Amino acid sequence: MSITPKRNPRSPSDMDRVVGKNVRRLRLERKLTIVELAEVLGISHQQLQKYETGANRLSAGIISGLAEALGVPIEALFIISGKKPVKRNDSRSGNLDELHQQGVYWLGRAKSEATLKQMVDILKVLATKP
Repeated sequence: MSITPKRNPRSPSDMDRVVGKNVRRLRLERKLTIVELAEVLGISHQQLQKYETGANRLSAGIISGLAEALGVPIEALFIISGKKPVKRNDSRSGNLDELHQQGVYWLGRAKSEATLKQMVDILKVLATKP
């Protein structure tokens, strides 16, 4: 009789590694350092590095915080490289949807109401151009 060893439930799973890889990619796309993102999350940069490399499991709270900090829907963290994300029920293409997510992220980084108003005013002007 052969006994297959069970995976330790506290060990990182393949999905933890996928999420970590996506967090790193999104962080770099937004030109954030590991220290900057860790500060936003209220964790050490060492802990964030362990999440990114898949060395530690991610909790639901951390996943939610990462999605918010990176300006993406939670499901964007679970996309397996090389596979297309699940289609949404709108007409935006994947590239346009990603740009939309980036726009939401950058608008969310406004430090004051005045700055946010200026950003929105600029977007209004750009949106009316052909």
